[in-house]
Amino acid sequence: MNATIYHNPDCGTSRNTLALIRHAGIEPTVIEYLKAPPSREQLVGLITEAGLTPREVLREKGTPFADLGLGEASVTQEAMIDAMLEHPILINRPFVVTPLGTRLCRPSEVVLDILPPLTRPFVKEDGEVVIDNDGHRLR
Repeated sequence: MNATIYHNPDCGTSRNTLALIRHAGIEPTVIEYLKAPPSREQLVGLITEAGLTPREVLREKGTPFADLGLGEASVTQEAMIDAMLEHPILINRPFVVTPLGTRLCRPSEVVLDILPPLTRPFVKEDGEVVIDNDGHRLR
């Protein structure tokens, strides 16, 4: 199976998601989206394929969200997309694309919905058990 992750290596959720993909035996295409932002077409595609709206994808914490007035009810979806393209840090992460679908993987365990079933234990970098020794998903 192939997979692509829109990754931020400074983000724990993104690192855990990448680790889960690799735990499934998949070496994904890793796109550090802050260095190589998606095109408008790619970003709209990710949002649409994940079944989300631009507002649901906007990241507030540690971004210019408030300074740009993106919380105002009058901000259009088009303006939100424009802001994310101009300031990629506004794109919440990580997005993952596999043949089984596209997800915004927050929390990181969401990626399990679009990976083959995992049976080996997996523990996040903070010690949280995601898959136990019996191969059961805990979240």
